[in-house]
Amino acid sequence: MINDMMTSSAVTLDDIFNPGSVAIVGVSPQNWMTFAAFAIYSLKEAGFPAIYPVNPKYTEAYGLPCYPSVSAIPGRVDHVMVCVPAERSLDILDDCAGKGVQSVHFFTAGFSESGEKKRIELERSMLQKARAGGFRIIGPNCTGLYVPRAHLTTATRLPMEPGGIAFLSQSGGHSQDMPLHAGARGLRFSKVISYGNALDIDECELLEYFTGDPETKIIAAYIEGVRDGSRFRSVLEKAARVKPVVVYKGGTTDAGLRTAMSHTASMTSSVKVFQAICRQVNTIQVGDIQEMIDVLVALSFATPYPAGRGIAVLGVGGGPSVEAGDHMDKVGLQLTALSGEAQAELKKFLPNDGGIFTNPLDATNLVFPDVIYQTMKAVGRSPSIDIMMYHMGFHPVTRWGEGRFANDFFLKPAAEAMQKAGREMHKPVILALNPASDAAGTDEQLKVQSGFVEAGLPVFHSIEKAGLAMARVEAWWRRFNRA
Repeated sequence: MINDMMTSSAVTLDDIFNPGSVAIVGVSPQNWMTFAAFAIYSLKEAGFPAIYPVNPKYTEAYGLPCYPSVSAIPGRVDHVMVCVPAERSLDILDDCAGKGVQSVHFFTAGFSESGEKKRIELERSMLQKARAGGFRIIGPNCTGLYVPRAHLTTATRLPMEPGGIAFLSQSGGHSQDMPLHAGARGLRFSKVISYGNALDIDECELLEYFTGDPETKIIAAYIEGVRDGSRFRSVLEKAARVKPVVVYKGGTTDAGLRTAMSHTASMTSSVKVFQAICRQVNTIQVGDIQEMIDVLVALSFATPYPAGRGIAVLGVGGGPSVEAGDHMDKVGLQLTALSGEAQAELKKFLPNDGGIFTNPLDATNLVFPDVIYQTMKAVGRSPSIDIMMYHMGFHPVTRWGEGRFANDFFLKPAAEAMQKAGREMHKPVILALNPASDAAGTDEQLKVQSGFVEAGLPVFHSIEKAGLAMARVEAWWRRFNRA
């Protein structure tokens, strides 16, 4: 393997994830539609302390002094982003070696993923220079680092509040989109890295690092392929013994495998073997990034983790209740029947006409916070109920866009009622908020989502997605406790 051909640098991943200064090679002040420009804008927005544009054609770029080379920058340079054609890579690395940098991130593509022999050899020469120069390479062909605590990012609008999730991704797009969409659901990250072609730093080294990283409580990974299957299994097993590990394998079909090979020069000998390894060591496997976000929401906020598969579903609407029954059965959760005692208690405060007192529960006054609390208490007492789900936006009574729910009368009291019921029953409470169909509805739905998220509640965008995420977590937790 290329990345094993020489002794590794003394530079640690801790060093790489905590740079104090960044140089961006290949800036062009005349064009904002470049990665270099986006990186500078993002770093400035995040408040990163020391940003150095590099291009010999300019003396200023984006309101900052611009330098002809990395070595010409006064003072220390820890991290370098490279946005120039692949043919210039070796010269850039010589410049970085002379400056004593710690890490070099290549956004630049056109290397081994092209399949061309000379590009593969170019990567080998790059790694030789990195080893000789005492620095590490991220990529090439990737978007690099997002570290909120260090105010380090190459994308705008990402939360700068640190959290407990680490995400390693061969895809640059996923590494930037996932924390953006996940941020709106309350998720926060310790470190995110897009590692592209994995010339030097690869998934095995990252998994090993995140396993021991005290800032990381949950590990998420998007992987297109691995080069060292035996080492991958070993580090993945060690990680899964101590932390939840969520894995999305990119390229599981013939078309996907071909795309992955041309995307990041990644190839896995057998998708079935990869998936079997993930099952054997008890990772949570997901089918796309949205499902990964759902599972991370469940792991982060649907606590305590469910002790079993029994779920109670409550909300307004007979149709959504039937839908919930179908979906829960498909994902392996059980809509256990409510006892006669529980039904008798429910009939004291739910309307008897038109109500459904089995499971799921359907009643028109289940939009009032005090009724939500009473109902969750009544059904949560049952030892056969392990999860309580509340759904909104699936029925005209809870239709988005009329302004009835994004207000102080409903939002805060409803969140408090659900939290209180969950604490007292010592069971997870989850919410399914159906997306709206128009602008007014979307505005209200997002406000309601934001309110519940701020209260620390897990929000999902459909009954089916909520059920699937909880089924994944329940199965993982059951196996984890047996290990």
